[in-house]
Amino acid sequence: MFILSNLLSAVASILDMLLTVLYWLILIRAIISWVNPDPYNAIVQFLYKVTEPILEPVRRILPLNLRFGIDISPIIVFFAIMFLRLFLIRTLLDISMRMKA
Repeated sequence: MFILSNLLSAVASILDMLLTVLYWLILIRAIISWVNPDPYNAIVQFLYKVTEPILEPVRRILPLNLRFGIDISPIIVFFAIMFLRLFLIRTLLDISMRMKA
């Protein structure tokens, strides 16, 4: 049983790291969007390619009257990431700990 417990713990840790990296990438993209970034810059292109598949579905779901000309999709994605980190990762770690006991 300890093998499955360690597997769940490792999955939770890796998922936590991935969500943290995604959080920072979206934050950097949001900050860069305040200035006029060069669309041909390799870093800007990387940020758009990594974050756009996550932000685009949120933009499509939002009704037009909630947009106010401001892109609030990063804020919604931030809340989703926080929820996943607080609920899913803690749940996986709790299950892992209970399996060890």
